[in-house]
Amino acid sequence: MPSIANPPIDLTLLGRTLFHAAIVGAAAGLVGSLFFYALERTQHLVLHDLAGYRALRAHGELEPEGNGTPFRPWVLWLIPAVGALLGGILSATLAPETQGGGGDAMIDAFHRKGGFIRRRVVSVKALASVLTLGFGGSGGREGPTMQIGAAIGSVAARYLKVGARERRILLVAGCAAGMSAVFRTPLGAALLAVEVLYRDDFESDALIPALLASVVSYSVFTSIFGESTLFSHAVHYAFVPAHLPLYVVMAVVIALAASAFLGMLHLVQRRSAAWKVPRGVRPAVGGLSVGILATVVIVWIGPRVGETGQGFGILGGGYGAAQIAIVGGGWLPSGWRAAELLLLLGVVKLVVTSLTVGTGGSAGDFGPSLVMGGLFGGAFGHAARLIFHDPRIDPGAFALVGMGTFYGGIAHVPVSSLVMVCELAGSYDLLVPLMLAEAVAFVALRHQSLYHAQVPSKRESPAHSQEIAADLLEQKLVADVLDPTRPFVTFVPSSNADTVRGEAAKRPGQTIFPILAEDGRLLGIINPRVLRMLGQEHAFDSFSIAADWMRPAFGVGQRATLREALEKMIELEVRELPVLDEAGLLVGLLDELEVSRTYLEGSSRAEQRAMRESGVEAEDADA
Repeated sequence: MPSIANPPIDLTLLGRTLFHAAIVGAAAGLVGSLFFYALERTQHLVLHDLAGYRALRAHGELEPEGNGTPFRPWVLWLIPAVGALLGGILSATLAPETQGGGGDAMIDAFHRKGGFIRRRVVSVKALASVLTLGFGGSGGREGPTMQIGAAIGSVAARYLKVGARERRILLVAGCAAGMSAVFRTPLGAALLAVEVLYRDDFESDALIPALLASVVSYSVFTSIFGESTLFSHAVHYAFVPAHLPLYVVMAVVIALAASAFLGMLHLVQRRSAAWKVPRGVRPAVGGLSVGILATVVIVWIGPRVGETGQGFGILGGGYGAAQIAIVGGGWLPSGWRAAELLLLLGVVKLVVTSLTVGTGGSAGDFGPSLVMGGLFGGAFGHAARLIFHDPRIDPGAFALVGMGTFYGGIAHVPVSSLVMVCELAGSYDLLVPLMLAEAVAFVALRHQSLYHAQVPSKRESPAHSQEIAADLLEQKLVADVLDPTRPFVTFVPSSNADTVRGEAAKRPGQTIFPILAEDGRLLGIINPRVLRMLGQEHAFDSFSIAADWMRPAFGVGQRATLREALEKMIELEVRELPVLDEAGLLVGLLDELEVSRTYLEGSSRAEQRAMRESGVEAEDADA
């Protein structure tokens, strides 16, 4: 029969995990649903009804009601600036950490802030993002929900009174739940949450809570808005091995485009940081630039494709533009013009997203990255079909693969982005090309990253510095830290009480006193309790000898690990251990201070190395 100590099913742990995940998932699902609805209504009222902007919609997005108003370019150019200004002031005043995409702030909170995110982040990030995106800022809703969901997980951890490790895990679970709610990719969102924290690693401990919270959040959202994939696509994508080299070339092209996006984004961030204007006003400058550029493109291209006021996915997330790249559209031309138009829209999306996010607008970079990948991938597919005259080449397949390749490369999340694209399309037909293209982009973009807060692996994360130091105790040997020059007192079995009392008094820092044979072998120990008794007057007569008070010998070998030595100290309730060589001869005493010093130095070095690797100065971490 199984023992009580090891039951066949740990119902206590199961119940605790399910309870915590359900709370975080349900809260993130409800908040995510409210955020999604508020954003859709704001875009409808401001862009559709006020400016007459015709937003391209993906298959799974809500369609606006009514015909709206005629296109008003003289209104549209100013609207993104107004929303960005309101959102920027709100963020800069109440929660500066909510400026920008949200992914970096979430990752930073996990690694360097103990998993703590302020409660106000939930409401401030949601409202600032509704203002920024609802008024036409170029960004996605998934980036904000990463931070909103993570904040919900962090707040839940405080109310549940869990420790630091569980707090970080609930932060990751909340991030997954937030993504799952608005993107409808429960598995991909959970994988992304544990993968995006590192460049080369996973937060494996958080995977199961992230999966559970993602399921609950997805269930809440689909109960309100219904179940549907975001993108429609061809009925079936045939696997053609001869096309795999084309996917490799496309992955290199996508990597170049992704690198250009990062360069543009970082350029805008540097330039805007140097502006002599209040931080909350900077997004308005980016919003004004976005509005002007979008209006010019719409006025210029619209009449040429017969769609006045057509947005082409420039403002907002732009998922409709990716949908057009996947399945085509009534206004999308054929031949080389299709490739040219998709390429142009991809470049415009690259610029307007950099202007929105780079100036501090509260908008995600995840959604636009997928859209840009889809546009560039679709353009490549059209060009390849024309060049090779191969009717089996489906540009939509290259668009879908390009979506995952673009974001997976710059965010260093090849596995989760692959799964998310399959979930977004509701098909795993393109699994093999996605695997190939993701791997190529991941290698090509090794030295670039969308998220500055990412660290290479757990060993470089301040969140795991204590674990790393604990590992150090397993790697270090007693011989590595033992000080052979440290003096200590020993006795022989015939040493009398006066000698023991006198010599022990000269070594107040020594707590155990070895009794040695003539050949140096350890025979026994006089422990602290015996010494206290010896200190009492008349407790022992002067004719007593050390052999009368010694206890059985104990010690540790030079080749033992510090962890083994520390465990023995705890077991025996002593502060020192005799250290013996291979012949059993005493070579010194190991003090608990030496073990503690090694642990703390290792922890400090690990944290400092993590800060250097991630570009964070110590004073920034303290702040």
